[in-house]
Amino acid sequence: MKKAQLVFVPNPEVGHLFSTIEFANLLLERDERLSIVILVMKALKESTITLASHANISFIELPHVEPPPMELMSKSPEKYLTNFIESHKNCVQEAIVNQILPNSPKLLGLVVDLFCTTMIDVANELGLPSYLYFTCNAAVLSFTLYLLDRHDRVGREFDESESESESIIQGYINPVPAKIFPTSLFSKDGYIAMVNHLKRFKETKGILVNSFLDLESRAVSSLSTQDFPLVYTVGPLINQKIQNNIQSDKREQHEEIMKWLDEQAPSSVVFLCFGSLGSFGVHQLKEIAMGLETSGHRFLWSIRIASEEGESIDYKTVLPACFLDRTKGIGFICGWAPQVDVLAHKAVGGFVSHCGWNSILESLWFGVPILTWPLYGEQQLNAFYMVKELGLAFELRLDSRRDRGDIVKGDEIAKAVKCLMEEDSEVRKRVKEMSLKSRKALIAGGSSYGSVGEWIETMLISN
Repeated sequence: MKKAQLVFVPNPEVGHLFSTIEFANLLLERDERLSIVILVMKALKESTITLASHANISFIELPHVEPPPMELMSKSPEKYLTNFIESHKNCVQEAIVNQILPNSPKLLGLVVDLFCTTMIDVANELGLPSYLYFTCNAAVLSFTLYLLDRHDRVGREFDESESESESIIQGYINPVPAKIFPTSLFSKDGYIAMVNHLKRFKETKGILVNSFLDLESRAVSSLSTQDFPLVYTVGPLINQKIQNNIQSDKREQHEEIMKWLDEQAPSSVVFLCFGSLGSFGVHQLKEIAMGLETSGHRFLWSIRIASEEGESIDYKTVLPACFLDRTKGIGFICGWAPQVDVLAHKAVGGFVSHCGWNSILESLWFGVPILTWPLYGEQQLNAFYMVKELGLAFELRLDSRRDRGDIVKGDEIAKAVKCLMEEDSEVRKRVKEMSLKSRKALIAGGSSYGSVGEWIETMLISN
């Protein structure tokens, strides 16, 4: 049977690419009438994703394109990424025209990442509809509408005088403080890059959000009342097949971590992991170490060390004297960690997280409460949303920022970890309840199951 085809153009960053692949897998498992091609840009950094392991998806690796000068990265990461992706526009069009269209009886359209809106031009030139895959949550999507409305009125980036203000935003119950807005919105280059992306959202035929209705009913409802494309909740999309994607050099580390967890009591371990880009300086690492030791709880700590010179630093040389001896058997320290497998383990009872949306969805899926420690991007908004709006996380910090050099003291960490690990807390109970709802969303009769089906049928009928 000839299948209708979708082309995905994802952001090459690991978190976005993983999420895109999971969405593609979901679609293929859901409807045998579909086939999917993912156009992959050469990652800006080494990726841990093994593309060949996803046998049901076709991948086309795009030709190498020279990245923008690194000075732009330090000035505005958002502008740097935008320029890098935009430089692939011709490669994307050539891949579709020369490799996909000749072999596709029915091309349904392009599904682009929120940072890949420039590819809407390619879809338009080829007479194809475009759809947006939004890897963040529905509340952040409603925040983008607030930004566009403000831009129409003000027309410039935020300044420091506005950092202490609060805004009423549809989709949120509480006023949202500007001090938790993404840092990029306070710089001209970052602000312009983001606004240009957001303006193009309205050109798409639909927006697919990695979330589910039971979690974000208010935010989703607010989007339906505005001049905006239809929003489809399609999540939670998490990578539950992590073992198949682990590079060979990490398999031994994976086995050691899981063996250590197997030896721990249920819900006794606090897991600390801050995403693929989450790193700390030496001073902060020492404070974390002191906080963990003072808390008295067992811990699994994934460490990445920030280094201005870029050299590799052995964490054993920067932790407090004798810390490793004093915590031997109580803690396990590693570099990389298989986050999904760790959160799924019965020994893990709490998660200290940077609050990336993928990590939040994974924690909810496995019923593990989060302690919020946002670092960059929209993570401060996510932390605020989980603590203040949904009551599904514990607060360590809501507005901490890596680029500001904020330091969280050890005694503050110890106190927060003790709250996180309380067995009968109301937050823990709510997280367990949401875990069940997250799983129901994806099965027949669930909200995301229905939303995905509606989108597929709409695409097939309109084409």
